[in-house]
Amino acid sequence: MKVTATFLDEITWDIPHQNWGPSEWDRDFAAMKKMGIGTVVLIRSGLARWLAYPSRYLHEKCGCAIPELDLIDLFLTLAEKHGMRFFCGTYVSQFYLGKGQPEKELEIDLKSAEEVWRLYGGRKAFRGWYLSHEFSGRNDALAELQAALGRRCKELSGGLPVLMSPFIRGRKEGNAWDPAILNGRESIDPEEHKRTWGGILEQLKGAVDIVAFQDGHTDYFELETYLRINRELCESFGMESWTNCESFDRDMPIKFLPIHWEKMLYKLRAAERAGFTEAITFEFSHFMSPYSIYGGAHGLYDRYMEYLEKQQKA
Repeated sequence: MKVTATFLDEITWDIPHQNWGPSEWDRDFAAMKKMGIGTVVLIRSGLARWLAYPSRYLHEKCGCAIPELDLIDLFLTLAEKHGMRFFCGTYVSQFYLGKGQPEKELEIDLKSAEEVWRLYGGRKAFRGWYLSHEFSGRNDALAELQAALGRRCKELSGGLPVLMSPFIRGRKEGNAWDPAILNGRESIDPEEHKRTWGGILEQLKGAVDIVAFQDGHTDYFELETYLRINRELCESFGMESWTNCESFDRDMPIKFLPIHWEKMLYKLRAAERAGFTEAITFEFSHFMSPYSIYGGAHGLYDRYMEYLEKQQKA
């Protein structure tokens, strides 16, 4: 089981910026390529008033700041240079969902996606979309938003694939060190997970092509059960199933540090036993890169490269 894709965490939500420019991103893409990553996924094209691209629409509509560096253009350029696919994340306003107005959120998301396609749709590396709203199945309105947004992205781009990465309401949903979470009082069991997501994926059929459930919200020793359910559900609706093998640690009272290699290896092996062939990670540049601000990420990269070498010799 290998990691073949990574998210690019810009604009960040709860992880510090590394303040990289084009040269730092270029060497990071080269390290990704060396590790076998062939797909990069922008986690979001904007969050609230901060943007990954110079959006005139979002500047005028939401008061967003125009960035000095066009990250979408940069990431497309580097993906083309290093022979990778680029999936573009959608916008997340944070203005309307919390107010119970998903229809207004959707309006902004649709206009932003149309602008992104107009600006960058002709680029060679632009090979798909990522729906940036993450949810665990609690919110029917958000599922409806995802379906409408995914269908529009596919219409705009002539059917390019749409990826989403929801999370499981497992024992570690939320703050992993919260006793209520660790005791599993907020979690749902595998059968309820199967029922819930069977209904949601029915809604998303035709709008989403790839589903990569985050693997960090369940107990490690329950993970394989959930992974099997995820794969079987996706296959039943004609969707491709990846695992989102998180490379950060949810078990510590610090948000967030690189994961212990033994834990990541355990998750990769669980995914392999469950029948997966593709893994995306959240995310390489902070938690696995030899150039990360976190020293533990350098070691994680080295351990993973040793693992690859052993696989090649086997």
